[in-house]
Amino acid sequence: MSCFTTGVTIVTTHFESQDWAMTCNSFNTVSMNPALVLWSVAKVALSNRAFTRANGFLVNVLSLEQKNLAMKFSTGSQADRFRDEPIERMRSHRAKLPQSLAWFDCEIEQIVSAGDHDILIGHVLDFGVTPGVGLALSKRKFGYIETASA
Repeated sequence: MSCFTTGVTIVTTHFESQDWAMTCNSFNTVSMNPALVLWSVAKVALSNRAFTRANGFLVNVLSLEQKNLAMKFSTGSQADRFRDEPIERMRSHRAKLPQSLAWFDCEIEQIVSAGDHDILIGHVLDFGVTPGVGLALSKRKFGYIETASA
């Protein structure tokens, strides 16, 4: 599966008075009307309980400049992941990373059990986009996809 080039995101939630986050490359669109997105979390992940029991999540789409952030949010304790990182608190109380290329604040619409993962489908409540180039992951290496001008 590492041959399939994907975007890179950090998904956050707020559960039992704590911020939770993880780097994720399984993010995708489900539907435009209504606006639905999905991502998956391993059933054995320490953060699975927080993400599946919280009422929603926020997807931060990372820019090319955020490679180090992708690595930071993929290991260590939740406190270590957020340490020294500025966040913007949304009305949902979930954390948005200010330099993200795009973000989607979602309430959980459905959770689907699939093998060793749970697929979280979210209804987009709010979103934002800023100019920039997205961070891509292919064959376990970060990069970007060069786009042709029209």
